[in-house]
Amino acid sequence: MRKLLLVLSCVFTLCAIPARATDFPVPVAQALKHAGIPQAATAVWVREADATAPRLAINARAALNPASTMKLVTTFAALDLLGPAYVWKTEAFASGTLNDGVLTGDLHLKGGGDPRLTYDQFGRLLRQIRARGIREIRGDLVLDRSAFATTGADPGEFDARPMRPYNVSPDALLLNFKAVTLQLVPDPANRKLLVGMEPAPANLDLVNQITLGNGNGCGDWKERLRADVFAHGTTTRLVLTGVFPQACEEQRWNIAVQDHPQFVLGVFQQLWAELGGTLTGSVRDGAVPAEARPVGVLPSPTLAEVVRDINKFSNNVMARQLFLTLGMEAGQRPAGAAAADAAIRAWLDARGLSVPELVLENGSGLSRRERISAEGLGRLLQAAWRSAVMPELMASLPVTATDGTMKKRLKQNGVAGQAHIKTGSLEGVRSIAGFVLDKSGRRWIVVFFVNHANAAGAQAAQDALLQWVYERGGG
Repeated sequence: MRKLLLVLSCVFTLCAIPARATDFPVPVAQALKHAGIPQAATAVWVREADATAPRLAINARAALNPASTMKLVTTFAALDLLGPAYVWKTEAFASGTLNDGVLTGDLHLKGGGDPRLTYDQFGRLLRQIRARGIREIRGDLVLDRSAFATTGADPGEFDARPMRPYNVSPDALLLNFKAVTLQLVPDPANRKLLVGMEPAPANLDLVNQITLGNGNGCGDWKERLRADVFAHGTTTRLVLTGVFPQACEEQRWNIAVQDHPQFVLGVFQQLWAELGGTLTGSVRDGAVPAEARPVGVLPSPTLAEVVRDINKFSNNVMARQLFLTLGMEAGQRPAGAAAADAAIRAWLDARGLSVPELVLENGSGLSRRERISAEGLGRLLQAAWRSAVMPELMASLPVTATDGTMKKRLKQNGVAGQAHIKTGSLEGVRSIAGFVLDKSGRRWIVVFFVNHANAAGAQAAQDALLQWVYERGGG
């Protein structure tokens, strides 16, 4: 009788409670059916943060591709192991003699793996060097990138889009995510498109051959453009072609063109010239000599700030930098993926977290190999909830209908503003993982993976689960 009354109550209140912990709530099941996604291609785990048993567990122990929700493993491990106040350092050294502003020798830049060494921050480091009295460098710019292993991986290996910034490989001296921002400004009066670039590496020539097109819509303007790269002596030539819709307002296009050393050289030459300096040599890799003297140091933002950028905006390059940092801080230099993998597994063991299905490749989720189960990630989030770094991790997650990758989702629902959710998206993969505060004030951990050819249609089902947890998570 009690069960009948509960079901009748659910009918009248539209709460759609599942019959068992292995049944989808009706709205979720209907959304999956509409998207053509079978239950076997999904995994769900829902548990109250302080409970011992899940409220909902469907295929929860299946090892699936989590896409960018894998960043939760990397960022929680980093906060726990390194502490929220951890910082990276980029250092400058001079070798040779300095006389009347002239350095007869080399300038050395030593990278520490900073994930957020931006164009503006790099300029601060160069101003420190100028303040030490160095104006003319009669030698080379020598880069010490030995903190991380360099693999020489093809940037187009993942999806044949080598110029997309998310495909940039990690580097101990990663500068501005190794990307330039093109500012596209339509000028209808003169029937042309104005293109600016920042940074503007001195060894990168920009050739704008884009024409301004007619039409009322803007649409996916980027798909109508093409960027080609050509070696041109000691410089790189970036040629832009295609048609930019006149109806579009100013747009920004982030693009990665050069390799790491050439990009650092070009940006250095640009900023150094703006500071009145000259460099007569070129760029090369090399360790900092023992006799070199320090002429500048640039600390990064704190790890807590970096983790916020990684999770709020799902920054793959920063996540990969952080992943390798874990290997580096475990004592492995140069640090590669194997060292980072070992560091995370040792941390899991120390915390008593058994995740035997875990497969790590780069710690960002931008991978076809990475795997974890919904239960494994859920239990990790439960450990995070009970940890000292819970506030920093929680603050890094996108808030429903508010910011980050959840800014445009669930705006008209009760769960708007009540959930901290990391999202993940690859071709054939959609995932969510995080925390929901239900209408009764209880905190729930929610993980929902979809691995299927129709995964692009899974958002409605995942949003329905978040709403269901908010409304009826406790029964």
